[in-house]
Amino acid sequence: MPDFTLYSYFRSSCSARLRIALNLKNLNYDLVPVNLLKGEQLSESHRALNPSASVPLLVCHNTPSASSSSSSSSSSSDSHPFKITQSVAALEYLEEAHPSTPALLPSDPRARATARSLALTVACDIQPVTNLRVARRVRHLGAGDAQVDEWMRGLMAEGLAAYETLVASSAGTYSVGDDVSIADCCLAPAVWNARRYGVDLSPFPVIHRIMAQLEELPAVKKAGYFVQPDTPESLRGKAD
Repeated sequence: MPDFTLYSYFRSSCSARLRIALNLKNLNYDLVPVNLLKGEQLSESHRALNPSASVPLLVCHNTPSASSSSSSSSSSSDSHPFKITQSVAALEYLEEAHPSTPALLPSDPRARATARSLALTVACDIQPVTNLRVARRVRHLGAGDAQVDEWMRGLMAEGLAAYETLVASSAGTYSVGDDVSIADCCLAPAVWNARRYGVDLSPFPVIHRIMAQLEELPAVKKAGYFVQPDTPESLRGKAD
């Protein structure tokens, strides 16, 4: 059995964050597709695994906690798979459980805070207001497809503008210096989504430069939207 099972959707930016991190760290994982458009995340079986009815869900096998050797009760509970239902928490867990393969958080405390701030700019400011669940709610309130697309473009552009301003003082090859960090794991899928909706990315030269480097990494290529097991045949081979 692989060490991890990732419940994922090919075009879920949150799922892609974890695919990138797992690939970068060369961790062995199985991928279980969950079709968001068909509502599979709302099924009773998926809700039993993730009450948020969302992806990603990271199930960790054979990864006992540090306390497992201290008591029989801890050891018993650690024999069951450990589930993480939020992508940023999962990124942090992967970093803490596998800190040097490679590290996704800098050693310097200030640089670590910067990486986390940039990651959360995407995870808190951009993704929650532009995800499928919110888009469906906006449509339910009477917005047409053109209005929903305008909603998406505007909020993505605002969030990326904030990222661009913040990252200008920390960027090297990547978002924080010359090593890939959790910030980059979050940035790449956010840019893929922005391209999908036709966001004008020309005002973001630092992001553009970082993405050019990220998209050359095999781990990022392998995590792309259009090379996943559940990518529809009509979309295979497209550029993210």
